[in-house]
Amino acid sequence: MTTVVLADDEALLRKALAALLPLEGEITVLAEAADGEAAVQATQRHRPDVLVIDLEMPGVDGLGAVSEIRRALPDQAILMLTRHARPGVLRKALKLGVQGFVSKSAEPAHIASVIRTLHEGKRWVDPDVSALAVVDDCPLTDREIDVLRATGDGYSVADIATQLHLAQGTVRNYLSNAMQKTQTRTRHAAARYAREHDWL
Repeated sequence: MTTVVLADDEALLRKALAALLPLEGEITVLAEAADGEAAVQATQRHRPDVLVIDLEMPGVDGLGAVSEIRRALPDQAILMLTRHARPGVLRKALKLGVQGFVSKSAEPAHIASVIRTLHEGKRWVDPDVSALAVVDDCPLTDREIDVLRATGDGYSVADIATQLHLAQGTVRNYLSNAMQKTQTRTRHAAARYAREHDWL
């Protein structure tokens, strides 16, 4: 029997998976979470064999939740569901140690089979997702991507500095570099440009 925690802000999809996965055999859904924060709490409380988490959620997103979970449970098996995976996001998720990626449009039977694969200690990346991961035309460094992502979420330089444990001057330097590389005049324009080019 494989135990899972399901984290997805789309209630319909989450409920459907919670109902369908056990029908695919030997899978028990221990808990559901509607956002990243709840996903962190549920995973720490239930310690599932596999956490199935959506990449894009309100508040703390999938990557933020995975980052927190990794600190508390470094060996947690994680399957990330994604609708439109950007290369930069995929690379970041892989660095965080996410073992599996599946498209949200996949059949429940396929998702169940990938959950079992991860429980056996193996990895799985759907071919359409992995094709995106290797497209690497992004000139930005990981830190520049981090500050642009936070900028795009509407945070001020001071907020970003606190959030990323950096000095405000360092944040400004990263933003300045990112603006040069994207040939934009403001940090918000740089963030928008990076999003449009699937770098964030």
